[in-house]
Amino acid sequence: MNRHIVILHRWRDRHAHYEDYLDHRTHHVTYVTTALAQDSVPAEAAAVLVVPATDDTAAVWRAVTELRARFGPPARLLALNEGDLDTAAAVRERLGCAGQTPAELARFRDKLTMNRIVAEAGVPTPRFADAPDEHAVRAFADRHGLPVVVKPRRGTASRGVVRLAAAADLPQLAALPPEPRLVQEYCPDDIVHIDGLWTGDRLGPWRASRYVNTCVDFTQGQALGSVELDDPGLLAALGEFTARVAGALSTEPWVFHLEAFVGTGAGGRPAIRFLEAGYRVGGAEIPFVWREVHGIDLMRAAADIQLGRSPELPVPERWRTGGWLLVPSPVPAPCRVLGHELPDPQDPAEAPYAAVVPAVGQVIPRVGGYEHVGARFRFRGDSSGEVEKAVLRTAAQFRMECAPHPGHLGGGRPACGLDR
Repeated sequence: MNRHIVILHRWRDRHAHYEDYLDHRTHHVTYVTTALAQDSVPAEAAAVLVVPATDDTAAVWRAVTELRARFGPPARLLALNEGDLDTAAAVRERLGCAGQTPAELARFRDKLTMNRIVAEAGVPTPRFADAPDEHAVRAFADRHGLPVVVKPRRGTASRGVVRLAAAADLPQLAALPPEPRLVQEYCPDDIVHIDGLWTGDRLGPWRASRYVNTCVDFTQGQALGSVELDDPGLLAALGEFTARVAGALSTEPWVFHLEAFVGTGAGGRPAIRFLEAGYRVGGAEIPFVWREVHGIDLMRAAADIQLGRSPELPVPERWRTGGWLLVPSPVPAPCRVLGHELPDPQDPAEAPYAAVVPAVGQVIPRVGGYEHVGARFRFRGDSSGEVEKAVLRTAAQFRMECAPHPGHLGGGRPACGLDR
C-alpha cells in the first residue's frame, strides 16, 4: 500500500540519505524544503514544494495542505533538523497523523522543562530558574551570585545566549527580543557533547567528544572544533551519566545530542553536570563523522523512530577517533569568497580527510546553524591527541578572504584560529 510521507528538509549538503530510509518508489514521498536546499532533494521525490523557511509553520502548513490534496493525508511527517521539530510537531497535531506532538516534544525543546526533569531524576545540574524578565534574572543573581547565563528556552545553535558577569551587564536583557528564557549559574568547566542512540532501556552506540572552544564562541567569530575522547575512566563516567539523562527524558528510543560540563571532583574523579539535550542527531559535522569514520548512520535511526520503526544500529568492534572543525567567515554573512588558502601539512595524519570550502566567487548565505560557514573540516585518527593536533594545526593555518555581499550592512570581524 502506498503511503504518503512528508519530509521537512533544510540541508544543502547530504546530512541525511532519505532514499536509504524510505523506498521512494513504493511510497509517495514528498518534500517541503527551501530554495537553498532544493537541489539535495532525491530525484525520486513524488513532489517538492519550496517555502521561505522550514520553521515557518504557516508556510509549511500551506505546503502540506497542498500535498495532502494531491497525495492524500500524510501517514508520517519526518523532520530531522532540530530547528524543524516544533513545526513538524504542530503540523502533525493539526493533521492528526502519527508521531511526536508538541506536548511530547516539550521536554526536549523547552530547556526549563528539560532541566526540571533531569534535576528531579537526581542528575547534577547547574542551578537554574525561569527568566521571564529582568527582575527574575536579578532575583536569581541575588540568590546565587554572578556570573549567570541567560538563554532562550527553545533556542538552537547557541542563538541568543548571553553571559552576564556583573550587575552592570543586566540592562543588556532589555535589548533582547521578547521570548521565554532560562537563567542558569555560570559553569566554567569544559563542555563535552555525547551523541548516540538510547534504545528505551539502555545505551546503543554512543561517542563522547570535547569541544575546542564553545558554540557561544563560534557565534562571536571564533573557530569551533570537536575531538572524540579516548580516556577510559572519563568515558566510563560519561556513559553512566548519559544513561541516567537519556532514561530520565524518555523510556522510548531516541537519538540524542547531549551536552555536559566536565570538571574534577573529590579524589580526582570526573564531576559531570548536565547542560542540555537535543532530540536529534548532533549538528555540525557529527552525522558525517559517524558515517565516514564509524560506519554508522545516526540519521537512519532518527528517521526510523519518527517513521514508527525500531532503530537498529551496528556497534563497531573497534572505534577510531573522529573530530571536526568549523571556521567562520572572516566577515559576517552574506559575503562573497575572494580567496582561501588550505593547509598543506607535511604529515598526512595531520590533514583533514574531508574539507567543505566555498569556491571563490561563491556567496556564503546568512543562514542559522553550522552548515553555511566559512569552512568545514573532518578528521580521523587513532587517538584523541592525534586528532586534536590536526584540528589545531588546520585552524591555525587556514586562511580565507571574503567581502560583504551587496546589500549587507555592518562591519567585519577578523578571522580567528582556536583560542585555547
